[in-house]
Amino acid sequence: MMEMVEFLKELFLNMRIRDVIDIAIVAYFFYKLMGLIKETRAEQLIKGIIFILLATQLSEWLGLYTINWILKNTLTVGVIAILVVFQPELRRGLERIGRSKFFGNIFEKSSEEQSTGTIDEIIKAVQMLSKDKVGALIVIERETKLGEVIETGIHLDSLVSGELIINTFIPNTPLHDGAMIIRGDRIVASGCFLPLTENQGLSKQLGTRHRAGLGITENSDSVVVIVSEETGIISLAMDGKLSRYLDIQSLRQILIDVLVEKEQNPIQFNWLKWRRKK
Repeated sequence: MMEMVEFLKELFLNMRIRDVIDIAIVAYFFYKLMGLIKETRAEQLIKGIIFILLATQLSEWLGLYTINWILKNTLTVGVIAILVVFQPELRRGLERIGRSKFFGNIFEKSSEEQSTGTIDEIIKAVQMLSKDKVGALIVIERETKLGEVIETGIHLDSLVSGELIINTFIPNTPLHDGAMIIRGDRIVASGCFLPLTENQGLSKQLGTRHRAGLGITENSDSVVVIVSEETGIISLAMDGKLSRYLDIQSLRQILIDVLVEKEQNPIQFNWLKWRRKK
């Protein structure tokens, strides 16, 4: 016990400011990494990897050489397997780094804020679609570009207008099925296919439209407005979270907070104020 105390004492006495900074950076990295994989399938895979590591060490201590050889070779091949299995999480993490203000200031020209006029056109359309119980899936692109998604639909490249949005989602029209992508003040495409969410804990009441809306927000920083065709309920998806049962005033205020006003804390943006139970 005394030896351990002396070791720790010696360690702290010899610690330099550079070492403290080094440890703090590593700790911050692992903190962000845990936040990235929390509540995803990667969390369960990490537990499996830890179990294999413990089993490998235990088999070596017990002299179980055959099992130890198998586990060690499994870990060797597992490095490549991790890159394949964790591809969605790795991609999401790199996209978050790319969306940081540091890189944005270097590589991107500053763009004008989303105009309230565009939001008003979206609100006008959503109000009518909700009233008539016409399903809609409107994706508002932000910093993460959605070129791959846009290529799956029909290019429009027209100014955002409530009438065009309503006409697009009218049932039995060519573009009513799929998602509409809005970039700035223009509708760039419609009838687009979105990736479905990987969240297995969603309510069974949520259909494909809601799952697709959540899916695209898990892979980008886009904001998605969803109108249910069965009930006319208005929902909003962002950052892999879904807020349901919104009224028009609430929806408009959220869009203004997120797309127009300068956010002092972009992570929270009063989300808890508007969030509803799934």
